[in-house]
Amino acid sequence: MMNRLKYQMVIQWSEEDNCFLVGFPDFPGQQWRTHGETYEEAVTQGIEALESLVMAYETSKEPLPQPSTICAVA
Repeated sequence: MMNRLKYQMVIQWSEEDNCFLVGFPDFPGQQWRTHGETYEEAVTQGIEALESLVMAYETSKEPLPQPSTICAVA
């Protein structure tokens, strides 16, 4: 499963919601998908949400979006 999870996961604090929001910019319409009260909880919830999102795409036979990539120069 980890090879299929090469997608951006954005975690940002929300004063309005008083929690960390988690989003997946590579997936259309997924600005904020889940949240956590702590950063660690947001990471855990984000990984679970991403796994579910990938499985939903695969189940529906919808092609997964291309993951955003960066090239780090040494």
